[in-house]
Amino acid sequence: MRLGRVASTDGVAFVAIEGDEGAEVAREIAEHPFGQPTFTGRTWQLSQTRLLAPILASKVICIGKNYADHAEEMGGRAPEDPIIFLKPNTSIVGPGVPIVRPPSSDRVDYEGELAIVIGRPCKDVRAAAAASAILGYTVANDVTARDQQALDGQWTRAKGYDTFCPLGPWIETSLDPSDLAIDTVLDGETRQSSRTSRMLHDVGEIVEWISRVMTLLPGDVILTGTPAGIGPMTAGQTVSVTVEGIGTLTNPVVDK
Repeated sequence: MRLGRVASTDGVAFVAIEGDEGAEVAREIAEHPFGQPTFTGRTWQLSQTRLLAPILASKVICIGKNYADHAEEMGGRAPEDPIIFLKPNTSIVGPGVPIVRPPSSDRVDYEGELAIVIGRPCKDVRAAAAASAILGYTVANDVTARDQQALDGQWTRAKGYDTFCPLGPWIETSLDPSDLAIDTVLDGETRQSSRTSRMLHDVGEIVEWISRVMTLLPGDVILTGTPAGIGPMTAGQTVSVTVEGIGTLTNPVVDK
C-alpha cells in the first residue's frame, strides 16, 4: 500500500494512493494511517491534489557514514557501530517544495537516502523483529550545509535548517528494503548511484541500535545514510532522489 498526505480543495488528509501511474486515486484515511486504516469514502484524483510530506514526524533520526564509499569520500573510516544524529521535524518538507539555501552557508549539499517510517511505539527492538515496528519506507534528502558541518564539529546546525529534510512522495508499506537502487540526479545528471545492499548496517540493525537509545513513536522517521557522490547544489537547480520500489522525490533549490 502507498500512504501519503495530500492537500486538496477539501483540506489536508492522509490517503491511500491506488491505481496506475497517471491515473492514481487518493482515498481519504480516517484519522491516521497507523494500524489497519479505515476510509471515509472520499476520494480525489491524485493529479488534482498536491502531495505533501507523507508523515508528520515527532523526530527524525539519521545514520551517518552508513556506506563505506561515503565514509571514504568524507575522509574517514567506516564506523564499527552506527553513528546517529537528529534533524528537527521543522526541517521536513514535501515534494516540490524549494530547498532554501541559507545566506550563512557557502555550500549546501544533497544526500539521497532511504527513509524508514515507524509504525508503533517501540523500545529495545531486536533486529529480527524490526519489520513489526515499521510502517513503511519513503525517500529522503538529508540536505547539509557542508561548510558548517566542518566548522562546528557537530552536525545540528548544518543539518537542521528549515527545508533541509525533504520527504516523499509517499510511504510504501510493502517493500523489502534489503537491495534497492538509490539514485540522486541534479539537473538531469546522475550524481549518486548505489544500492541499499551496500549499507554497512541494515534496516534491522539500525532500528535495534536506535531503539536501545530512545523510544520510537509512530511516524518517527529514520534516515539510513547516503552513498558516495555527495555534492553542492546552487539556486536554480533541481534535485531528484529515486529509490527503487518507492518513487522519486524532486525539489527545486533557491537562495533565501
